[in-house]
Amino acid sequence: MKQPTALIADDEPLLRERLRSHLATLWPELRVLDDARNGSEAVELFELHQPQVVFLDIHMPGMSGIEAARALGRRAHLVFVTAYEQYALQAFEYGAVDYLVKPIDPARLTDTVQRLRRQLDGPLPGGAALDAMLDQLAGRLGQRVEARRWLQWIKASVGTSVRLIPVEQVCYLRAEEKYTLVVWEDGEVLIRKSIRELAEQLDPERFVQTHRSVIVNLAHVAEMVRGVNETAELRLRGRGEVLPVSRSYLHHFRQM
Repeated sequence: MKQPTALIADDEPLLRERLRSHLATLWPELRVLDDARNGSEAVELFELHQPQVVFLDIHMPGMSGIEAARALGRRAHLVFVTAYEQYALQAFEYGAVDYLVKPIDPARLTDTVQRLRRQLDGPLPGGAALDAMLDQLAGRLGQRVEARRWLQWIKASVGTSVRLIPVEQVCYLRAEEKYTLVVWEDGEVLIRKSIRELAEQLDPERFVQTHRSVIVNLAHVAEMVRGVNETAELRLRGRGEVLPVSRSYLHHFRQM
């Protein structure tokens, strides 16, 4: 029998470590392939590793666990992790996925592990029940989460001065080794901040990751051209650059 595999997605490092430790004790044959700090990373790492089980924190910065679950669809057994009991009860009511409440109770995790072991050889959850559950959770998450203050300016050193670039003027960002290239309406500059850090600080309604090394401002997108193998390219308004959209991030643009 194939060794079972899993991915853990949570923005709390301590929670990820504790869950990994509990799983090593309760399910020693399970191989945890990787950890993700947010929903976008979870989708990216899922496409890379294709695990059978994904533990998803509901409330993560940027792309939430609910949005990540929509992107994964019927390709894995899902277990939601939440600090809010009302979310967990709603998820469990539909029977489409399992759930864990923070702080994780080893006895409750034991039940989850036993349930997953039984389900791994069966059909993946999905269909109308999963869609209805995700819709309900999205509504509850929207009611609970207060408005967040997203990044408004990007600081960039230009010679001996520091320039403040309004984020609405930013066209796109691209990872350049340990730096990030910020391209805005009036020029471009390298800053000492990783694209992962910026992804967590930018409003996900305005900025979307298209590739592991590229984030685009949707306001500057003119059109999307679909490619082969579930990829695409983005053309920007008034610019010659063409930005790649990898398979992991194509779900952001399906309605275009």
